[in-house]
Amino acid sequence: MVTGSALLAAGVFLVVKDGLIDDTYITLAYAKNLAVHGEWGLVPGMQANSATSPLNVLLLGALTLLTRVFGEAQPVVALGALTVLATAVLAWGWTRLARVYRLPVPVVFLGVLVVLTNPFVLSAIGLEVLLIPAVLVVLTAFAAEGRPVAFGVAAALTVLVRLDLVIFVLVLAFSVAAIRRRLGKAALTAVFVAAPWYVFSWIALGSAVPDTLVIKQEQEGLFGRWTYATGPVMYYLGEKFAVGMAFAPALLGVVAWFGLVGLRLARRWTRFPEVSALVALGGGAVAYFLVYTALGVGPYHWYYVAPATALGMFAVAALGVWWRTAKQDDALLDRTPLVALGLVAVFVAGAVTVGATRGVPWRSPVIFGNWASASDYAHVGRELRERVGGDTVASPGEIGTLAYHCECRIVDVFSDRGRVAELVEKRIADAGPVSAALLRLNYLFFDGSVERAEVDHRLRYKRGPGAGENVWQVHSDALGVGHFTLVPAEDAQRTPPVSTTTR
Repeated sequence: MVTGSALLAAGVFLVVKDGLIDDTYITLAYAKNLAVHGEWGLVPGMQANSATSPLNVLLLGALTLLTRVFGEAQPVVALGALTVLATAVLAWGWTRLARVYRLPVPVVFLGVLVVLTNPFVLSAIGLEVLLIPAVLVVLTAFAAEGRPVAFGVAAALTVLVRLDLVIFVLVLAFSVAAIRRRLGKAALTAVFVAAPWYVFSWIALGSAVPDTLVIKQEQEGLFGRWTYATGPVMYYLGEKFAVGMAFAPALLGVVAWFGLVGLRLARRWTRFPEVSALVALGGGAVAYFLVYTALGVGPYHWYYVAPATALGMFAVAALGVWWRTAKQDDALLDRTPLVALGLVAVFVAGAVTVGATRGVPWRSPVIFGNWASASDYAHVGRELRERVGGDTVASPGEIGTLAYHCECRIVDVFSDRGRVAELVEKRIADAGPVSAALLRLNYLFFDGSVERAEVDHRLRYKRGPGAGENVWQVHSDALGVGHFTLVPAEDAQRTPPVSTTTR
C-alpha cells in the first residue's frame, strides 16, 4: 500500500510539475536560498519570514541540498521527492488506522486517493497541501492507538506544517480519552519537539507566527465580495465539475459527521465501535473552517485543503468502519455504507477525469488565477536577471516564480521586512486590544525600525498584448494575454499603479 501510493504520487507529480502556481515558487525560492546560501528568505541577501509552513521549507531545503551532490541545486526535483515521501507517510498513517479499526484494503486505498486526486490539492502541489493530510492521518492514528508520546510528536510536526492546524491537535487531544487522560505527557512532548523552531523564529526571524498572517488579512478585499465562507461558491461558478469533485467527499463527510455525532449523543447506536478519534478528525475540520471564516482571510484555494481533505478522509474511514461492522453483525446488516463508499469512489473517478482533461503534462492547474503560466514567468524572470543585475525591482504583485528564476532583489511585502514593519504597525493600530497585544508579542523581537528597500525599477502588469523594449508578453489560462513592462522607479511613480486583483 505504501509503495503503491508512493509510485502513484510520483506519476502525479510528473503530470503537474510544469504548471506549479506562483505561491509554490515562493516556497521553492525559500528552499533554494536555504540550501544554497543558508538564508531564510525569498530572495538572496534579504531575510524574510513569509513562509507559512516552516516544515515544508526545511524538508524541501534539505532535499534540495541533497540534489547539490549531483551538481546544481534542483528544488523542483526535491519537490518531486517530497511529494512521494508525503504520500508514503499518508498511506502509512492509513495502514495504522486500518489496524485500529480493521478496515478493508480498498477503504485504505480510497482514503489515499480521496486526497491525491483532489483538484484543490493538485492545483497547489509544492505548498504544504500533501503534508497536511499526511500529518492529520498520523495524528489521528496515534490518538486512536492511545499513544500520548507519539501523539505529541505528531502534534509538533502538525503545527510545524501549519500553526493553524493546532485546531485539529486540540480537538483530538480533548476528544480522545486515552490522550486526554495523559495530556501532560503529550503536551510536553509536543512542546519539546516544536518549541525550538518557534523560539528561533521568534527571536532570530522577528516573529514566531510567519508574516503571512498579517499579509493575507490585509489582502481580504482582493476577492471583492467573496469571503472564505463563500469561496467554494466562487470557485464552483468558475469550474463547476472540478470544484464539485473536490468538495463532494467533504460534503459527504459533513453529513456523516453530524449523523454520527447525533447518534452517539442520542446513544442510539451503542454497538458502533469506539471512533472518537475519527469523530475528532471531522470535528477539527468543521472547527477549522469556522475559525478561518472568523479570521476574515481571503478564499485562497489551498486554504480549503485542510478541511476538505480531513472531512473526505473522515467520510471514508467512518463509512469503512460502518461497512465492516455491518458485515460482522446481522443486526446492522445494511448496504448504505457500501453505497456511500461507492459514491466516494465515483467522486474520485470524476476528479481523475478532471485532471486527465488538462492534458499531460499540465500547462497550468485546474484551479488557477495567476497572471502568467509558470513557463512564461520563468522566461520573464531569467531575462529580468540580465536586465537589472544587482538593482532592486518592485514586484508587480506576484513574486514567487519571478524571484525563483531571477535570483535578484525583487521586492514586495513577501521579501522586504521594511514593508512588513509598515503593515504590522497598521494592523496593530486597526486591531482590538487583545489582537493588538498578541501582535505586539509576536513581533516582540522584530526590528520595527527597518526601512523598506529602495527601488530602482518597477515591473508592471497589464492585460492585453504588449511589445517593445523591456516588455514581455505572457499568457494565462485564467486571464488570457497580458504583458509585463520594466520601468525605472521614477517613471513608475508618475504612472497610475496597476490593480493587483488577480483572483
